[in-house]
Amino acid sequence: MIERISIMDSPTYLSEGEKGRQKIRDIRVMMLQGPSRSYTLVKIVADDGIYGIGEAYGSPGVGVKEQIEDIKPALIGRDPLEIDVLYTLMGQNPNPGTGWAGASRTDGSAHALMRAASGIEMALWDLSGKILGVPSTVLLGGKFRDKVRVYDHARPRDILDRASCKEWAQQVKEDPAGFTCHKFGFPHTTPETDKGRDLSNRVLTVREFRQLEEGFANCREALGWDHDIMVHCHWEYDVRTAIQIAEAVAPIKPFWLEDAIIVNYTDSWKRLTASSPVPICTGENLWRRQEFADFMVNQGCDILHPDLRNSGGFLENKRIADMAEVWGMPMATHNTGSQLNTWATCQWAGSIRDFTACETVTGKGDWMDDLLILDGPYIEDGFVRIADKPGLGVDLNPDVGQAHLAEGESWWG
Repeated sequence: MIERISIMDSPTYLSEGEKGRQKIRDIRVMMLQGPSRSYTLVKIVADDGIYGIGEAYGSPGVGVKEQIEDIKPALIGRDPLEIDVLYTLMGQNPNPGTGWAGASRTDGSAHALMRAASGIEMALWDLSGKILGVPSTVLLGGKFRDKVRVYDHARPRDILDRASCKEWAQQVKEDPAGFTCHKFGFPHTTPETDKGRDLSNRVLTVREFRQLEEGFANCREALGWDHDIMVHCHWEYDVRTAIQIAEAVAPIKPFWLEDAIIVNYTDSWKRLTASSPVPICTGENLWRRQEFADFMVNQGCDILHPDLRNSGGFLENKRIADMAEVWGMPMATHNTGSQLNTWATCQWAGSIRDFTACETVTGKGDWMDDLLILDGPYIEDGFVRIADKPGLGVDLNPDVGQAHLAEGESWWG
C-alpha cells in the first residue's frame, strides 16, 4: 500500500495580498496508460509555481493532446481566475497572435478541441481554488451535499445462469468500496440466435427479448432491492425495440435505461421517453448546451448524463444542470476517466442541486486507486466525499503516475 501524503504538502497557497496577481506561466500535458484506456492529464502553472491539475478525454483521445499544445500559447500570460473568458476563447479556436481571432471559429463544436478545452478548464478550477484558498465546489456556488454517490461497472459472468448471478451478487456486496449502484448491458445476440441473422440491424428477436427479461430478473433476484441497476444499450436499437427493451426490464425497476437509440436528438427520443415505463438517460456524447437543449425543451429523456471531459468542463455543465432544473430533469455523469476525473467530477457534482450518481471505472483496488494523494479514503460506502481543501483538494502521486506513463511520455512533459 502506498503511503498517503497530506494535500497540504503541495505548494503553499497564496496570502490575501497575493491573490488575483497570478498569470498563467505554463501548460503541460501528459498521458498515462492503463490496461484498456489512456488518460490525458493537464497541469496549469502560475507565476510562482502554484498549479492546478485536470483531465481531458483519454481513450479515444486522438488529437486531444495536440489541441492542448495548440491552445497553450493563447493562454500564457492570462489571468487564471477568468475561467469563463478563457473557456470562451478556447471554444473560438484561438489564434496566439491575436488572442481571439481564430483561423476557423468552431464555437467548441470540434470534438478534439472541446475535449482539450474541457481538460484545461478543469485544471483552471483547481488552480483558482488554490489561488483563492477555497474548494472548487465553493467557487461553483457551494455544496448541496457532503458526498456524491458513484456507480460501478459490474455484471455476472452469465446473466442467464442463476448461480452465476448469485456469485456476482455476493462479490458486489463484499466489495470494500461499498457500491450500491451498478451499470451493465447485455449481449445483443447469442451463438444460437446469430445463425442466419443480419447482425447490423437494430432489432431483437422474441427469443432475445425473453433472454433479456430473464437475465435481468435473475440479477435483481440475486442482488435484492438495496442496490440499483442501470441498463446500458450503447445506442444499438431502433425506437420500437428500445421501447420493448424498457418494457422487458421494467419489473426490476432499473434506475435508468441508458443510450437506447441514436446519439443526437430526434423526435424518436421524445417518443421513447413518453412510451417507456422506466427512466430514459442519455448525454455522454453530447457537446455543450446547444446539444442538450433539444432534449430539455422536447422532454427527450428523463435524466441528463454528460461527460465533463466532452461537454465543456465545470462551468458549461453547471449551466446545463441549471437549464435542466427548469424542466425538472436531474443530472448524472458519464465517466470512464482516471481517479482524478472521478474525484473532480464528484467535486463538481457537489454543487449541482439535483444530482443522482457519477460513473466510475475505478475503485477496483488496482494502481489507479493510488493515483491521487488523498487525506482519507477514496470511495467509502459507494460515495466520494466533497473536499474541504483548496481547489480540488488533491494532487497526483508521482511514484504511481511515473510507473504508468504511456509510451514515449515523460512526467509532465
